[in-house]
Amino acid sequence: MNNKIISTAAFFGMTSIVLGAFGAHALKQVLTVEQLTTFETGVKYQMYHALFLLFLGLNNHLNTKVKKTILVLTIFGVIFFSGSIYLLATDCLNTFNFKGIGFVTPLGGLLLIIAWSLLMVNFLKKKI
Repeated sequence: MNNKIISTAAFFGMTSIVLGAFGAHALKQVLTVEQLTTFETGVKYQMYHALFLLFLGLNNHLNTKVKKTILVLTIFGVIFFSGSIYLLATDCLNTFNFKGIGFVTPLGGLLLIIAWSLLMVNFLKKKI
């Protein structure tokens, strides 16, 4: 399980760097400052959660079931939160209107909050 978590962390970290560079260089020419700031928010939250998963995968104080639940919540949280932000920020670059998926962003945020809460509750229960 730890290898899967750390691999996911590495993937999220790597892709956040790629997307950050893409935003800073390629998208800088075609998006407004506000749209770029929105895009960068998605990148930041993706990287924060890559580090969160790295911590989770390197931690031996939680059982496998809790780790798996946190992993799933975080994966879907990042996809829904950061993914929808990427699509909404770049909406002007395509013919498909992504504004209809805006409700997914807070759902992703909620999943991330639940993942962090689960981590907190499980550490509070531990006698370390």
